[in-house]
Amino acid sequence: MNFLAHIYLSFDDDAIAIGNFVADSIRGNKFKHLPKRVQQGIFLHREIDTFTDSHPIPKKSSKRLHKNYSHYSRIIVDIYYDHFLAKNWDRYSDIPLADFVERFYDLLEDRYDLLPDGVKRFMPYMIADNWLFNYSNMEGISRTLNGMDRRTKNKSKMNFAIVDLEEHYPAFEAEFTEFFEALRTFAKQKYLALK
Repeated sequence: MNFLAHIYLSFDDDAIAIGNFVADSIRGNKFKHLPKRVQQGIFLHREIDTFTDSHPIPKKSSKRLHKNYSHYSRIIVDIYYDHFLAKNWDRYSDIPLADFVERFYDLLEDRYDLLPDGVKRFMPYMIADNWLFNYSNMEGISRTLNGMDRRTKNKSKMNFAIVDLEEHYPAFEAEFTEFFEALRTFAKQKYLALK
């Protein structure tokens, strides 16, 4: 799952959300300096990733892309799934997406000292271009895929993955919808076990 899903699956717990958001920027156990609840957010992120990587539905979505994008197909699926979460946000939250996202950006600024250097570098761009909200539209997803392709020095060809999304849109959306119910249940159980 990508940024928006990880934040959402923090269940409105600020410290967990910070850990869940920064986890991909932290290698191994280089987080012992962080507050315990933020560390638990990192653990939750890793549990979510393990569940997602081993689940047959994201594998099915990824397989559809594998011929064109090889090992990048899983990253692309994560981005697609964030799109479907953002697009269908009202199904999953009573808080409007714009308000949820704004509150999270405020949280990042308030807890700036806890963020890894890599997150501090991209955070201004993320907020200025409103990445999280713009996952809800195709233009935003296209920009995200283009940015990811640039980060791979144009090796991934992820910039073309918007075409695959358009071509197989109903199938990807159905797979997301089915999978996300299972993921929400799993993540909630793991979150409650952290208490």
